[in-house]
Amino acid sequence: MNIHEYQAKELMRQRGLDVPEGRMATTVDEAVAAVRPLVESTGNPVVVVKSQIHAGGRGKGRFHEHPDLAGVNVVTDGIKGGVEATEAAVRDLAERMLGSTLETVQTGPEGKKVQRLYVEQGIAIERELYLSVLLDRTTGRNLLMASTEGGTEIEVVAEETPEKILRETIDPAVGLADFQAKRLGLGLGLSGDALKNGMRFMKALAVFAKELDADMIEINPLVVTEDGRVMALDGKVGFDSNALYRHPDVAALRDETEENPAELEAAEYGLSFIKLDGSIGCLVNGAGLAMATMDTIKQVGGEPANFLDVGGGATTENVTAAFKIITRDPNVKGIFVNIFGGIMRCDTIANGVVEAVKQVGLEVPLVVRLEGTNVELGKQIIDESGLNVLTADNMRDGATKIVEAAS
Repeated sequence: MNIHEYQAKELMRQRGLDVPEGRMATTVDEAVAAVRPLVESTGNPVVVVKSQIHAGGRGKGRFHEHPDLAGVNVVTDGIKGGVEATEAAVRDLAERMLGSTLETVQTGPEGKKVQRLYVEQGIAIERELYLSVLLDRTTGRNLLMASTEGGTEIEVVAEETPEKILRETIDPAVGLADFQAKRLGLGLGLSGDALKNGMRFMKALAVFAKELDADMIEINPLVVTEDGRVMALDGKVGFDSNALYRHPDVAALRDETEENPAELEAAEYGLSFIKLDGSIGCLVNGAGLAMATMDTIKQVGGEPANFLDVGGGATTENVTAAFKIITRDPNVKGIFVNIFGGIMRCDTIANGVVEAVKQVGLEVPLVVRLEGTNVELGKQIIDESGLNVLTADNMRDGATKIVEAAS
């Protein structure tokens, strides 16, 4: 589960991490009302108006309706014109940003509608750095990564100058050790108060990730101010959804308007579904088999349109719902049903497929591969249904047939 920047910064603030002061707004009037308290409390006439969507690259993003407008805008009108000038500029920005569609490198061409803004104090920046904590699945431990290349996409840094990415593996028993934080700080070129504050920040961030079961925290940029403060100028946080039952306060931060409607609907039926960009819809039981199915589709020249695991205890109703979700995707040109009936029975899958086709119709090719419990009964149900269905002997055969049929 992902959260917005303003939510991430509030969680950081609660745990002693230094972040700029800011206020969230969902209306133009709320955005304007946030200006005066910020200017008066910080003494800084500069404010920043930030779009709040679950996607990175907002600063370089552009609105479909206003191509000249970025997703993050610095307002300096108050330097000469006072707080009234700042309020007028923020009003103009908010009127154009709220309700408009922001396209970034991570949203794709469809973009995302901006429904929240974050009005934040301006910061006098001396240096921009990069800092993140993520789960290293190779070691099963959290990894703290840092770089002097703040403000740059970490993927670009990894490709062009990988030596500039510093790493420290965090021992779950002792946390981030002082010597590790100091080694990273020195590697980033910090000294004096900035080094002390940077070390304190890193150690607190490592605790944050562990205590809240975060599987990714990215701060880009982490900034060093002229007076040696180390602050999170941005903040992206993702949480392990399987651990949310331990953190009801975090679960309450979920914004379903930022999530894929199909994935939300799938969750209501107990289905594990992730939308992808391909054209071959997949209906599979078991996460491992689902991943192997997607790999096989790619091996034979296709691209999966989704990951979908119906689970071991799915009913005809669940399978019908899964089939409807897949066929609703206009990019799907063919569907591959790949079932190994261990706990899941093949006749249940067959009944679900037949029922779904009766309800929504079948306008694309369908390949079904069944194996395991009640496989003969499942095949009989498919054969007697009158559906125009191709059958497959094994997974590769099924993947080859659906890719050929879809193209």
